[in-house]
Amino acid sequence: NQCHDITVYPEIGLAGGACGGYGLLLDIKDVANPKRIDQAADINMSFWHSATFSNDGSKILFSDEWGGGTQPRCRETDKLEWGANALFTIDNGKMNFKSYYKIPAAQTSFENCVAHNGSLIPIPGREVMVQAWYQGGISIFDWTDAAKPQEIAYFDRGPLDGTRMITGGSWSVYWYNGLIV
Repeated sequence: NQCHDITVYPEIGLAGGACGGYGLLLDIKDVANPKRIDQAADINMSFWHSATFSNDGSKILFSDEWGGGTQPRCRETDKLEWGANALFTIDNGKMNFKSYYKIPAAQTSFENCVAHNGSLIPIPGREVMVQAWYQGGISIFDWTDAAKPQEIAYFDRGPLDGTRMITGGSWSVYWYNGLIV
């Protein structure tokens, strides 16, 4: 009954809503009367946290902040889908699931790790995103091909404490003026 995050792309008249249990695609061409044009649900995702459009608006990525960012969901034994990103193409106003993206480096049971805040890096002709994963660190990945996203760089500092769970790590990361902040 509520959205955690709504990302708008006014130039193309679309908005993406990360709404707890599912993702929404909204037509916002008439801003006073937005319309839901599609929705997606995925039993593998726990909490749809945020939405990111591709540069041209033909794709959308939803992140899953499983457990509110307090759980270790990047362990070797965890499913790829848990705490990951779900990538969709947008075709004629409909979202079509293509794949999941999760950091490829397994983390320990003492590291809270799920997809969280990030942003696109403006590279013409490509969809490259920098994203925080709490104690999983930071991942830079290319999702130009939404069916085959690939990590191209990362930073992983290791657990804050190697003997017990302490929540922390990278909460957000953004590209700004040629820098990753």
